[in-house]
Amino acid sequence: MNLISDILFWISNGLLVPVIVILILLFLRSLLLIGSFFGQYMNIRRSGRALRLRIEGLTPETAGELEKFLPENDNSLSVRYLRGMLSHKDSPAHLRRLLADFEIEADKDLSSSKTLTKLGPMLGLMGTLIPMGPALVGLSTGDISSMAYNMQVAFATTVVGLFSSAIGFLTQQAKNRWYMQDLTNLEYVAELFGCKM
Repeated sequence: MNLISDILFWISNGLLVPVIVILILLFLRSLLLIGSFFGQYMNIRRSGRALRLRIEGLTPETAGELEKFLPENDNSLSVRYLRGMLSHKDSPAHLRRLLADFEIEADKDLSSSKTLTKLGPMLGLMGTLIPMGPALVGLSTGDISSMAYNMQVAFATTVVGLFSSAIGFLTQQAKNRWYMQDLTNLEYVAELFGCKM
């Protein structure tokens, strides 16, 4: 029995460095996600509201005029697919395909937020529990400095994991709303062009 518990202890301690490295990578990824999220938010504030109002006022007769309104320097996902729909407005099959591709690409963009939301707490908990074993051993032998160091690692990994998860959760919630609104707009435009959903 001692051999089995020793093997589990070695495996657990061997996982500490990879867990810490992955947590650092998740932390860096969450910082990059904040930057890209802020850029996307500014783009939506700048042109999203005006575009939505323009789409709400569309009729089948004025749908072709929408292309003139689209900002040339805007390469956001919804504008890119809207351009594609305007260039294939006579083909319902193309329009359905573009809507499906939009959903796939939106889900792909959400995947990094979803990954952070799920992996952050898991790895944070692993990073908390792994050093607790050596910390308890240090406590039992009276090695307070070893115990303090291991507890410091345990708490730090928890904080980094939860921070990454919080960033992933918040960006996922906001992006979900944005993409649902964009999909609604694209479906409306497709129906104006005669594409039955």
